[in-house]
Amino acid sequence: MTEIILLDGSIGQEVVKRSGDRATPLWSTSVMIEKPDVVGGIHADYFAAGATVATMNTYAVLRDRLARAGIEEHFEELLAKAAAQATVARDAHGSGRVAAALGPLIASYRPDICPPHQEAAPVYAELVQLLEPQADLFLIETVSSVEQARGALLGCAGTAKPVWLAASVSDEDGTLLRSGEPLADLATLVEEFQPEALLINCSRPEVVGAGLEIVKSFGKPFGAYANGFTRISEGFLQDAPTVDALEQRQDLGPRAYAEFAMGWVAQGATIVGGCCEVGPDHIAELARCLRAAGHRIV
Repeated sequence: MTEIILLDGSIGQEVVKRSGDRATPLWSTSVMIEKPDVVGGIHADYFAAGATVATMNTYAVLRDRLARAGIEEHFEELLAKAAAQATVARDAHGSGRVAAALGPLIASYRPDICPPHQEAAPVYAELVQLLEPQADLFLIETVSSVEQARGALLGCAGTAKPVWLAASVSDEDGTLLRSGEPLADLATLVEEFQPEALLINCSRPEVVGAGLEIVKSFGKPFGAYANGFTRISEGFLQDAPTVDALEQRQDLGPRAYAEFAMGWVAQGATIVGGCCEVGPDHIAELARCLRAAGHRIV
């Protein structure tokens, strides 16, 4: 029997489905101004499905992204609402942890335009300072280059809370970051900053296993939470994209996704969950499979 941490799944796509609003570049963020309870309901459903970690809806609450949408004045309000919705859901559930999500600056999957680490570090440090009182851990997500990882890890250097680093890998080759750099190149940063866990996220589940074989050599707890997109399209790599530019897979239902995740557990992963287009039904099925295999969800 292995103790497995079960993460939640998609927040942004669930917000779109439940709010009834049209997707915008900040589809999962602006909803918290008018309909914050939508986010709280998503957290509650993931806990009910068996997840033990609620990921704050803070992935895109970044000053640069909010400024482009003309809502930067809501920065601290959005952070506070996201933190409150996650912590209230955890407290109502009676157990679990809250992870503060730290997304990429400017855009996801675009390491070519990410700021240098000297500029990125203070941006993340501000987020850490504001979210630290409510966060049980910090989850750096969708890291697509070594430089991107360095900036985020530097920004988290002042916290005593656990820091988890999640990298996004090539749709074709799980041994490469989306920048084209070897995933193995993160090893020096792991040695320098000592994050408590390493993960692969927002990548095709088919390529995750190859990446985990590299990540497991870093000597830290490791795991994965993949997405349910057919691929990261060229349309999504343009300025200010929306989720409409991405296509949801039709062959990755709860059972199929759970089979992938159980394969990661067989590789030694102790942290699993879901990313974009992986919802509460997927997490419920994964929880069932983990228990059936004799694992303990913690």
